[in-house]
Amino acid sequence: MKCRQCGTEIADKAIVCYRCGTATTDPVRRPAEIRPRRGGLLSIVAFVVLLALGLYLGMAGRSMGPGPDATRLETIAGVLIAAALVALVIRTVRRRT
Repeated sequence: MKCRQCGTEIADKAIVCYRCGTATTDPVRRPAEIRPRRGGLLSIVAFVVLLALGLYLGMAGRSMGPGPDATRLETIAGVLIAAALVALVIRTVRRRT
């Protein structure tokens, strides 16, 4: 039998060519398909926007002085910052797996 890669004469029962290492038969199984990773740009942008909006609203609430509107803005700012941190944690956990 001849190697289909290099043409060297090899044994009929050989599994691979001793000279070039090419297999003498086609593989029985196909290799597992590797899925490309999705881009993480959207999660980074969402994190930055939520954090910036939360910081802006927090500063706006503090500059308004005491009152219900200021308290409401500070609460919304806290929620937005917490959402940004949760998005960051989820992104970090997904990257490790």
